[in-house]
Amino acid sequence: MELPLKTAAAENSASLDREAERRKSEDIRGRHGLKDMMEQFMKALFLICGLVAVGFVLVISAYLVISGIPAIREVGLIQFLFGADWDPANKSGDPAYGILPMILTSIYGTAGAIVIGVPIGFLMAVFLSKVADRRLAAVIREVVDLLAGIPSVVYGLVGMMVLVPGIRVLFGLPAGDSLLAAVIVLAVMILPSIISVSETALDAVPREYEEASLALGATHIETVFRVSVPAASSGIAAAVVLGIGRAIGEAMAIIMVAGNVANMPGLLTPVRFLTTAIASEMSYASVGSLHRNALFSIGLVLFLFIMLINVFLNVFIKRKKED
Repeated sequence: MELPLKTAAAENSASLDREAERRKSEDIRGRHGLKDMMEQFMKALFLICGLVAVGFVLVISAYLVISGIPAIREVGLIQFLFGADWDPANKSGDPAYGILPMILTSIYGTAGAIVIGVPIGFLMAVFLSKVADRRLAAVIREVVDLLAGIPSVVYGLVGMMVLVPGIRVLFGLPAGDSLLAAVIVLAVMILPSIISVSETALDAVPREYEEASLALGATHIETVFRVSVPAASSGIAAAVVLGIGRAIGEAMAIIMVAGNVANMPGLLTPVRFLTTAIASEMSYASVGSLHRNALFSIGLVLFLFIMLINVFLNVFIKRKKED
C-alpha cells in the first residue's frame, strides 16, 4: 500500500510543480507583454512629438509663403529685395517697399554680434569647464543663468540709458542710436546661449582623451585646445547656431538702441533691422493693405535667411566630422 501512496504523492507533487511553472511562465509572458506595450506606446508618443514639431515648421512656412508672396508679386522681387527706399506711408502717393537697407543691417548686425560674442562666450565656456575652480565656476554659472533670464526689454532699456549716451558722447554724435549700439547689445544677449551649450559640449568630452594627451607630454592648455575643443566642435558649432538665431530674431531691444530708421547701414548711423520693421509697423498697417502684406514678406525673407544659415552651418559641421 505504501508504494501506490508514494507514487500518487509524487505525481501530485509533480503536477503542482508543473502548475507553478505554468503560472510562472504566464506571469513572465504577461510582464514581457506589458513591457512591449509600454515600449510601443513610448515610441508612438515620441513619433507624435516629432511630427508635431515638424508640423509647426510646415504650418509656419506655409503661412509665411501664402501671406508674403502677394506683396512680392505686386512690388516685384528685384525691387523688393534690392530697393534702397522703404516708405510705405508716403503722403505723395508713391510708396516705396525696398528692404535692402534692412537686409544689410541685419547681416552686419548679426555678424558683428557673432564676432564679438562668440570668442568671449567660447573662452568663458573653456574657463568654466576646464580651468576654473568649482566654487568660482558655480558662481559664474549662476550669473550666466541670470543673464539668460533677463527680458529683452531690460537689455534695451539699459542700452538706451547707458550705452547710447556713451556712444553719443564718445564719438561726438547728435544721437547715439546706431548700429554699434545694436551690435554690442546683441553680443551681450547671445553670450548665455553660447556659454551654456559650449560648456555642456566640453564637459561631455571623455576624460580618457585628455588623460592620454597629458600622458604624451602635452600641457593642460594644449590638451584643452588640441583635444577637448576639437572633440566638442559639433556642440560648439550648435552654440554658434543658437547665438546666430538669437541675434537675428531679436527685435525689442534693438528697437530701443538702433534708432529704427531705414538707412543704409553705417556703424554710427541709426538703422533698422528686419525684425524691428515688423515689430514697429505691424500695429498700424491696415489689414489687407500692401503695407501689411509687405511686412509678412519681410517675415518670409527673414525666415528663409535663418533657414539658409542653419543649412549652411549643418552642412559645414557634417563635412568637418567626415574629415
